[in-house]
Amino acid sequence: MNSQIKQQIVHPHRIVIVGGGAGGLELATRLGNSLGKRGKAKVLLIDAALTHIWKPLLHEVAAGKLNSAEDELNYFAHAKKNHFEFGLGKMMDIDRENKQIVLEQMDSKSGKIIAPRRLVSYDTLVIAIGSTSNDFGTLGAREHCIFLDSRQQADRFHNEFLNLYLQAQSKAQAEQEQNEPKCLDIAIVGAGATGVELAAELHHAAHQFCKYGFKIAPENVRISLIEASNRVLPGLSERVSAAAQAELVKMGVNVLTQHRVTKIDDSFIHFEHEQALPAKLKVWSAGIKAPDFLKNIAELETNRINQLIVRPTLQTTLDEHIFAMGDCASYTPVGQQRAIPPRAQVANQQAIFLEQALKAHIEQAELPEFIFKDKGSLVSLSEKNSVGNILGDINIEGFCARMMYLSLYRFHQIALHGILKTGVFLLKDRLSKSSKPTLKMH
Repeated sequence: MNSQIKQQIVHPHRIVIVGGGAGGLELATRLGNSLGKRGKAKVLLIDAALTHIWKPLLHEVAAGKLNSAEDELNYFAHAKKNHFEFGLGKMMDIDRENKQIVLEQMDSKSGKIIAPRRLVSYDTLVIAIGSTSNDFGTLGAREHCIFLDSRQQADRFHNEFLNLYLQAQSKAQAEQEQNEPKCLDIAIVGAGATGVELAAELHHAAHQFCKYGFKIAPENVRISLIEASNRVLPGLSERVSAAAQAELVKMGVNVLTQHRVTKIDDSFIHFEHEQALPAKLKVWSAGIKAPDFLKNIAELETNRINQLIVRPTLQTTLDEHIFAMGDCASYTPVGQQRAIPPRAQVANQQAIFLEQALKAHIEQAELPEFIFKDKGSLVSLSEKNSVGNILGDINIEGFCARMMYLSLYRFHQIALHGILKTGVFLLKDRLSKSSKPTLKMH
């Protein structure tokens, strides 16, 4: 027996990525094409949805500028083409001792079980589940506001926005006889990038609805943008903030800075000092946090907004086999006081970094350290304008900024599909633009 050679079956290293947002999907695509294709690792991406849409586009979906059904990516089809596997599921816990994640039971709208509660094994786990809106416990926010964390929420906002127009259209004749113009009051809480971009897109949508025969004049669509700090886009430079606010005011958006929301009900936004603002349709876009179930999950270290604390290698501080990236991770570089901000470019850079870091991890080599290179921030102000800064402190606006903003989505597409296929998508978008309405009206 001692002379016999016992052969052992060596299984490929199993990498499980939870979360198919910009960072998680880009990482799965890169690992699938570099490790999965050659059989050096088995890559599994898990997400609770069947399709992906780039989160920075959700404000366009909400306003009706973008048809989510046309721009979504199917995870199963993309996985097949890029040599990784996709699994439908929602993580609820981690068993670190046995290297397993727990997926909760998934039910259909009719109550039928789509997938039972189950366990998925991993050798290396990457958590990339993004973030959700943070309502800071504001009374009535969850009940009376729409959040823009997912395609479903953006679609819901668009439907309610369209329904307001349809209701007003059905009453237009009576209101004309009474000489009482119909007004729509829309309030957006939070003047970060999402809030500013949504306000601009809704202004554009109001003009498009009028062109298509709806009877509400654009000036009667009253859009209010509410911010607790002293300026819009508080995370960007004062010059960029001032340029964005000036453009919004020029559009007719009611910009309310230094207004802290205390309560929201069915008809009003309430502020300190007993002030109130009427609003039929309300959006909350103030602040983010990681999903609540991440708080101290599997006794891992998290911060006050549920983000997993990670080392410079993006490994969690208490488990070298678990990595975290994107909005659900918090990394503060040495010598800095603030963590890297939750932006799409951070997730993109971390996906590129982790492709190499995970290869080193599999080979049990020393891991590199993540270095974030801030390329700036751009904010869309609808069709013809954008504002922002690039390379740290160069402020830009107007047509040049707009072209650079549009290129961000194309770079995301290139990361997923390559240059050739992205060129086909660009051509398709150009051709379809002239053959369909500029606004989704269904």
